[in-house]
Amino acid sequence: MTRGGQNKKRDASERRCIVTGDAQPKSGLIRFVVGPDNQIVPDLLEKLPGRGIWVSADRATLDKAIDKGLFARGAKQAVKVPDGLIDVVEAGLARRVVELISLARKASRAVTGYEKVKGWLISERARVLIQASDGSGRGKSKLRSPEGKGTFIGILTANELGLAFGRENVIHGALAAGGLTQRVVEEAAKLKGLRGNVGEDTTKKGLRTT
Repeated sequence: MTRGGQNKKRDASERRCIVTGDAQPKSGLIRFVVGPDNQIVPDLLEKLPGRGIWVSADRATLDKAIDKGLFARGAKQAVKVPDGLIDVVEAGLARRVVELISLARKASRAVTGYEKVKGWLISERARVLIQASDGSGRGKSKLRSPEGKGTFIGILTANELGLAFGRENVIHGALAAGGLTQRVVEEAAKLKGLRGNVGEDTTKKGLRTT
């Protein structure tokens, strides 16, 4: 539907993937632009000037965009795709998620440590449970993510989570509700699309925290 102010607002936030041809919310897409020397540059903050070229946040889709020369079609000109572009995007998204969690921590909207996280979950202050992808499965199963979608992030390593919380390694973390948390969830979902099945939520099968 295209009639009505609300639908127009929704449509304005959508972009079309150059690979699938599907229009979807920008939160599930990665923006690229043509930079100096006609080189494709990822624009993770969506602020760089130029015509946006949008690709679904999925490794297989990005692979296809590169292999089929679809960036040139999206840019409507000859372009250069740098070697290791997908790895650059993945690393950039990981940094972005770490930075956002760090901001949440500084705003007192994030905690780490098993007991603190457990307390937030029991009191229902936690909106999102975060657990390191390389943490002990047995230890992680003792906590249970909140009900609903987008309530679990398990795509970062213990070292990456440590960077977010100013420690060497972190296994458990939690985020309170809020706009910043939603941004963390969206960026983490993009990162998951590039890292595949790493960080699946198995906590629903774990022990309750009550």
